[in-house]
Amino acid sequence: MSPVSDNPEVARSITAAGIRTNYHDLGSGAPVLLIHGSGPGVSAWANWRLLMAPLAERARVIAPDMAGFGYSERPAGFAYGMDAWVRQAVGLLDALGIARADLVGNSFGGGLALALAIRHPERVRRLVLMGSVGVPFELTPGLDAVWGYEPSLAAMRALLDIFAFDRSRVTDELARLRYEASIRPGFQESFAAMFPAPRQRWVDALASPEADIRRIPHETLVVHGREDRVIPLANAYRLTELLPRVQLHVYGQCGHWTQIEHAARFARLVGDFLAEADPQEPHPLIPTASPANKTHGH
Repeated sequence: MSPVSDNPEVARSITAAGIRTNYHDLGSGAPVLLIHGSGPGVSAWANWRLLMAPLAERARVIAPDMAGFGYSERPAGFAYGMDAWVRQAVGLLDALGIARADLVGNSFGGGLALALAIRHPERVRRLVLMGSVGVPFELTPGLDAVWGYEPSLAAMRALLDIFAFDRSRVTDELARLRYEASIRPGFQESFAAMFPAPRQRWVDALASPEADIRRIPHETLVVHGREDRVIPLANAYRLTELLPRVQLHVYGQCGHWTQIEHAARFARLVGDFLAEADPQEPHPLIPTASPANKTHGH
């Protein structure tokens, strides 16, 4: 038996753009691709475990580990960067036979979702950007600490304190689990290779040109925690200024963990946004009414 066979983080495996990719696939209906953040020891399951099941009641939820994270392949000498991650995400959609999907991106994953929508607009229906990068900002001490993580239980505890507004959520057990995740074979090596100091350049590398963001045609929901110490709230306001078809939702008393600190509310918000009718196009799950079956009334 594989030592990780009972690990909920390990799900299905498929080759996406040449990368053996670990991914979760649950529910049915319109496909939604969940793209995780870039914390140490992160995986799709760790990031989205509280969202996947509620959202899967309304949609087909696909949550991959991006290259260099979680249980996806870490090829020797792999050039980590936006080009490679976009190729992997599109490759996953191709491998699963999905022509178009909604994208939900967290932090780093938000920047990736933006880049994918810019480069492959025909593959995207709607966007949700949560605590997102993707626009220029000055590196925060919080993000510098996340990307500069050196494995220890104390360091992980300190990081979790940065992530959460409500420190009671940061238990010793959670810190131990995330620390142990960060020291699995290969995890820290690939993580340290992605965002070495000086780290402002990686903030800039994850940003998309503002002119391109202004041309994104998709309905977009921007979500942010007011007390986020990793990615500044100003990012959400800037994205709201740039994106043409945009809604903004800010959670008070919330840090960088919207999907955990306000899990039930976030699941409903995202589910409702993705399910609502778009006046510019029919929803893929709702047939357009024909004259023969229209009902009349007041």
